[in-house]
Amino acid sequence: MVKALHTNKAPQAIGPYSQAIDIGDLVFVSGQIPLDPETMEVVEGDIAAQTEQVMKNLQEILSEAGLTFANVAKFTIYITDMDNFATINETYSMFLQEPYPARATVEVSKLPKGVGVEMDVIAKK
Repeated sequence: MVKALHTNKAPQAIGPYSQAIDIGDLVFVSGQIPLDPETMEVVEGDIAAQTEQVMKNLQEILSEAGLTFANVAKFTIYITDMDNFATINETYSMFLQEPYPARATVEVSKLPKGVGVEMDVIAKK
């Protein structure tokens, strides 16, 4: 059975989608951008600050499902400038421990609200 997950501790969906979908053994978390969940505004600061907020948003949604980053099997990272890869990677890695999840990083031309990074995850219960 498909169940939508929702928490006020992460940004509300800005379109016709759920923050996450629980389908039993798997949880699919929608792409998160660096929005402050209280103001729904993009966080101030550089790409490291944006990446940190994205990771915090993902963490809150996973927590709502009773999960942590240790449950994440796959990350997809979308960035608007591959020159930011090292900084994003450094900030991202502060939230994770081995064994690290599988991952893809893709440079895209544009992201919602003009942000520099967006991430989504698939987690296993």
